[in-house]
Amino acid sequence: MAMWIVIVALVLSLLVGLVVPMERLQGKGWAARAVGYPLSAIVMGTIWFFRGRKETFPYVPTALLVTPFLLDLLGNLFGWFDNVRNFDDALHFVNWMFLCAAFVAMIHPGVAAPWNRIALGTGFGASAIIFWEFLEYLIMKSGTSGLHLTYEDTVSDLLLSFLGGLVGSFAIARISTKKS
Repeated sequence: MAMWIVIVALVLSLLVGLVVPMERLQGKGWAARAVGYPLSAIVMGTIWFFRGRKETFPYVPTALLVTPFLLDLLGNLFGWFDNVRNFDDALHFVNWMFLCAAFVAMIHPGVAAPWNRIALGTGFGASAIIFWEFLEYLIMKSGTSGLHLTYEDTVSDLLLSFLGGLVGSFAIARISTKKS
């Protein structure tokens, strides 16, 4: 149920941003988000399908993976990035918690020890934030103006996302170890 709520909220948020003219969305790359963000809803199902559908569908990992994209959209729609102090910083920490938790949740507890899954999740999160910051750099260089990127922002995003990924990896590894 949570998975469907998050996916529907993602789609509705994207549609609102595309249909309702809002000055605060100018220069924020909404069209690119409308193309890329829905892909988050099919990643885990695709992995599950190619694994041979031996286990139940990954509802929780899917909800965990879609949540950061939804939170980003909501932050833009409601102007929180521009009007709430340190919202971007908090979101980097929280979003990487969800992202890495989704990654670790897809690793069956019987396949790797909890510390291995934590290390894999944290490494995945670190790699993901490096790639994300690189994409932001390319978007900025292409002429998009509403991102307000600075060196200080990039470095803090890297650190906060890494720490959020570590916390999310640890939390889901502990939770899934107790269940198995």
